[in-house]
Amino acid sequence: MFSSEATTRNIRVHVESQYDPSRSSPQNSQWFFLYTVTITNEGRDTVQLKTRHWIITDGMGKVEEVEGPGVIGKQPVLAPGQSFEYTSGCPLTTPFGAMHGTYQMVNQNDEEFDIEIAPFTLSEPYTTVN
Repeated sequence: MFSSEATTRNIRVHVESQYDPSRSSPQNSQWFFLYTVTITNEGRDTVQLKTRHWIITDGMGKVEEVEGPGVIGKQPVLAPGQSFEYTSGCPLTTPFGAMHGTYQMVNQNDEEFDIEIAPFTLSEPYTTVN
C-alpha cells in the first residue's frame, strides 16, 4: 500500500492506494488500483469540495487528466474538525503509475481555493519502480 499526505489552508488530504487483483487482467495489459482519500478540515471555516482535478501518469509516461464536479457524485461540506472519506479506482495499461491533483474548495465567504493532493504511487505488488 502506498500513501501521501498534504495540507493546504488547514485542509489535510491523506491518500492510500492499493492494487486490486480482482479487477485486473495483466495478460490483457489491464491493471486496476483503488485509492482511499480522507479529507479533514483542520481549520476554523466550513468548506465545501466543489471540483476535482486529477493528473494520472502511467508507467510509460502517458499523462491523462480527469476533471469534474465533486467526488463519487458528492460535494461534501466539512465543518471544522470533520472528515470525509471515499474510495475510488483507476485503471492503467501498465503495472505502475502515479496520481496527484487538486480539489477546488469554497468557504463560507464564497472564496474559492485549490488544495493539493500530493503524488502517490499506483503499483502492482510485484513490480519494481526504477
